Amino acid sequence: MHLSKPNKAILMRELKDYFMITLGLTSYSLAWAAFLLPYQITTGGTTGIGAIIYYATGFPIQYSYFLINAVLMTFAIKILGPKFSIKTTYAIFMLTILLEFFQWLVKNPDGTFPQLLGPGQDSMACLIGAVMCGLGLGIVFNCNGSTGGTDIIAAIINKYRDVTLGRMIMACDIVIISSCYFIFHDWRRVIFGFVTLFVIGFVLDYVVNSARQSVQFLIFSKEYEKIADRIIKETHRGVTVLDGIGWYSKDHVKVLVVLAYKRQSVEIFRLVKDIDPNAFISQSSVIGVYGEGFDKLKKK
Repeated sequence: MHLSKPNKAILMRELKDYFMITLGLTSYSLAWAAFLLPYQITTGGTTGIGAIIYYATGFPIQYSYFLINAVLMTFAIKILGPKFSIKTTYAIFMLTILLEFFQWLVKNPDGTFPQLLGPGQDSMACLIGAVMCGLGLGIVFNCNGSTGGTDIIAAIINKYRDVTLGRMIMACDIVIISSCYFIFHDWRRVIFGFVTLFVIGFVLDYVVNSARQSVQFLIFSKEYEKIADRIIKETHRGVTVLDGIGWYSKDHVKVLVVLAYKRQSVEIFRLVKDIDPNAFISQSSVIGVYGEGFDKLKKK
């Protein structure tokens, strides 16, 4: 009886992760099919390589993406182990399918891509496509997923060389985007590629960090027991009671320490003020709270 509940909870969490990864990949795929490919915009990663191959030869982007990642995953499983590859493998297959589906959905009967925003709207297409890509990738990363590509290259190199993952990914992306100059002989395309990469990174960071944004309360009150009981009962957040001394008055005081999600801030403030209008409260923002009731610690 005691083993079935945790197993069920783990299964539901995994199913939720795969659903959210699929949702993120849907946003990413639609961005490419509706905005980036029709306006011949590229960016980093193996999807960027696939886009460059498509612009040069007409070979579908999803097949290039899949073939490159299939080779990389073969090395990744041997070097990094099978645990690394489970969600990444799912994401690679699903992204390949979704890229093909959305291209089929938006293409004209003659096989060309319609420019949904109208001709000459490259900047707007770049911006919208990048935001959708960043949003999609942020959702995937929040569920401990990966779309493979340069992530795999960086992880493999990082295992043997003292080079940060971010620096390796950046170096790969710079080479990929710069190479589109040899296709179009137009520096505008290169600039659009870097703008797309920057916006994707900005949105991705925002999505990942905002999902983990929490607040810490320090609550000073003589009614600390009532406040602690109600916080635990009504907000389901843990409370730690610390002993303190007011240095001006030299009085002993009790300090409540509460970590909660940012969206619970107003509820906690109201709760405290209902019990003790004279309570002293300090609130500070924290990013990355790990442990029971918050994000799980992930071992790389």
